[in-house]
Amino acid sequence: MTHSGFSLGRLLRLALLSFGALLFLAPYIFMLSTASKSQSEIFSSSLSLIPEHWFLLQNVTKAMTKVNMSGLLFNGVVVCGLILFFQVLIAVPCAYALAKLNFRAARLMMALVMLGLLVPIHATALPLYVAFNSLSVLNSYTALVAPFSISVFGIFLFLQFFRAMPDDLIHAARLDGMSEIGIVARVIVPNAWPAITAFAIFSVVGHWNDLYWPLIVVSNPAYATPPLGLLYFRGAEAGDDYGALMAATLIITLPLLLAFLFAQKRFVEGITMTGLKG
Repeated sequence: MTHSGFSLGRLLRLALLSFGALLFLAPYIFMLSTASKSQSEIFSSSLSLIPEHWFLLQNVTKAMTKVNMSGLLFNGVVVCGLILFFQVLIAVPCAYALAKLNFRAARLMMALVMLGLLVPIHATALPLYVAFNSLSVLNSYTALVAPFSISVFGIFLFLQFFRAMPDDLIHAARLDGMSEIGIVARVIVPNAWPAITAFAIFSVVGHWNDLYWPLIVVSNPAYATPPLGLLYFRGAEAGDDYGALMAATLIITLPLLLAFLFAQKRFVEGITMTGLKG
């Protein structure tokens, strides 16, 4: 009886998880299906996920030739890589100071961090645009990277992780004569890779998919990020070719999928250890 109940429970959980997975994968399945169809089949009256004739290779070829796909992917890697580098470089010492150092303004700084989580990029977009325009740095990596170099969410996430680290480890490092910067570089960072990996996934996915800010500061296709490149593709000749458009979308989302699969274990570890579980 117990065994059958246990099996029934497992079947129910498996069914629920499978349904959830299918729900989340549905857009990707639809993209793959559309990218594998010819233009006439996409607009046919019959709706089928499996194409009658496979046009995936042709659509991928169109997507690679209609826009500078390699340039878009390169810009995405550079922008996301620079943003992540500066975010970690700034957030780790800030979070360490809030978590492990005693100073007068600690509570005020913590309150400012919490308030900073409430401020969206949309609220600061206009003054940032005016400032970048006056500095003549629009259509540059500086305009794409600078507004996101400080991540309040990153400070908050690392803060939760550092609070769980034993103080004895830091005291031992101080007794060995390490400076606070040395402690951060040689003790904190090597032990914080799960949290850094978890934050990296959040950061890279968020900024790789960001269309709002690049749409504001970039008008030169040479600096276009992948989502902005899809708009250029849509406006190009034969931009109504949805099969090729979906193939371009698949190409752009593939690096994110591979990155998450590669870092999945550390991502789960980082979320668990920072206490940000749902």
